[in-house]
This record gives sequence, structure tokens and C-alpha cells, in this order.
Amino acid sequence: MKLRSVLTALALVLGALFAPGFGVLSAAGEAQAATKISHATATSMFRQVGITWSSSGNCSDRYNSTCTSFEQLNLATAQGAQTLKGASGCALNITGGTETGHASGTYSHWNGYKLDFAKATCVTNYVKNTFTYIGLRGDGAPQWKSASGNVYADEGNHWDVTYYNCGGC
Repeated sequence: MKLRSVLTALALVLGALFAPGFGVLSAAGEAQAATKISHATATSMFRQVGITWSSSGNCSDRYNSTCTSFEQLNLATAQGAQTLKGASGCALNITGGTETGHASGTYSHWNGYKLDFAKATCVTNYVKNTFTYIGLRGDGAPQWKSASGNVYADEGNHWDVTYYNCGGC
């Protein structure tokens, strides 16, 4: 009977450790179920806080790489952009969303985790002076990590931001 109690307690502890989104082993590196939003919802959220967006093709078709689409964007990603706008006070212009043409992977643009922001002095200074430099990405892009775990990569002509969460929204 004592062994059964110990095994039950161990199972409960291990369940808590490994439960998605709850356990200590859940981290920014693990994919969690995300709430997806429409392009219309995202643009409404961005308009509310003064975030602009643009595309080289003046379009929003998710299947066209010259467009900037927010279709199937994670809600936490849109909220993360709102958080960045509010915290930095900088003008933000999104140049890349969930459209095809970006690198693949779990935490990709297509899967709703990333946004590209146009380079601007205000944004660059905010990222470099507020977040922690964490070294170069595999492709050589320097990276900074926010206190909430989101990662900002300087890709030269824009910021490639991976939102694992809303950044404290």
C-alpha cells in the first residue's frame, strides 16, 4: 500500500512537470497550442495602438510572398507587437507576417510566431538598450532576448521577432 502511494505521488509530480504550459519544463522552446486570429482581427488590433504595416506588393494574400498577411497569426504575437509599441513608444511598421516565403520551422512566420518590423532608430535603440544580447543566430543575425523570452534578430534591413508569448500584455 505504501508503494502505491509513492507511485501515485510521483505520477502527479511528473504530470505537473511535463504538462504543456504548466510544468517547469515548459519553456519558450516548446510549442504550445496557440489561438489563431484572422487578418482582419490583427489589423484591427494594430490600428488600435498605431502600428502600421506595408508590403512590397500592396496586398495581404497569405500565399503571395510579396504581400504582408496576418491570416493565422497567433493572438499572442499580435499582442506582443502591441506590447512592444506601448513599452517602446516607437513607431512600428510591420513588413512581414504569415505570408509564404519565409524560413520554415515550428516558430516560423507561417505558423504565426513571427513578425518583421522595418528598421528604425527608435526600435533599434529600444531593443539594444532594453533586452539582453544572446549572441548570433545560426545565419549570423545578432539576437536580443526580452525578459519575457521573445527573441529579436537584427536581419540588417529589418527586425525579425519571434513571439513565444505576448510580452507581458
